[in-house]
Amino acid sequence: MSKGRLEAFSDGMIAIFITIMVLELKVPHEVELAALAPLLPALLTYVLSFIHLAIFWNNHHHMFHAANHVTGRILWANMHLLFWLSLLPFATGWMGENQLAGTPTAAYGAVLFMAGIAYYILERAIIAHHGAGSLLAIAVGSDRKGKFSPVLYLVAIPLSFAIPWMAVAIYVLVALLWFIPDRRIERVVAQTR
Repeated sequence: MSKGRLEAFSDGMIAIFITIMVLELKVPHEVELAALAPLLPALLTYVLSFIHLAIFWNNHHHMFHAANHVTGRILWANMHLLFWLSLLPFATGWMGENQLAGTPTAAYGAVLFMAGIAYYILERAIIAHHGAGSLLAIAVGSDRKGKFSPVLYLVAIPLSFAIPWMAVAIYVLVALLWFIPDRRIERVVAQTR
């Protein structure tokens, strides 16, 4: 099965998630810069979520660049990832509107954790289909960063109830770990073509 439709569908869904998040930002009625101050938590949460979605999209793009075709299992694994990413606008709005209260901050982390797990499942499904010697398998290797990120999210979830800002710092840390593009897949694909 061709991978083009899966990629196009995923791109469209992620664009919708970003659009939903930005539409949730409330526009102030005042024209002074000070009118933005109460919106700062929601705006910063949006920026963090936008970065996370961009990271997922970027890595999704590279992962499918290394794949030749897809199976039903890969399609369902991709839908699993998109399900968790579709909850990010809700979690973003809830955390931003409640100024880092414990439960919304933990829910935000839970969505990121589950998206990270879903991404890993998708990666493994592609590798299982294409084989241990596939481009993706060679590129990701043991994938320490991919395994470490969900662990950080998992640590942040209970921390959200005690020290919410520390949990958010962990979410930022994971974004920083992935913000610098992961060139592993690009290098392996470039060497084979």
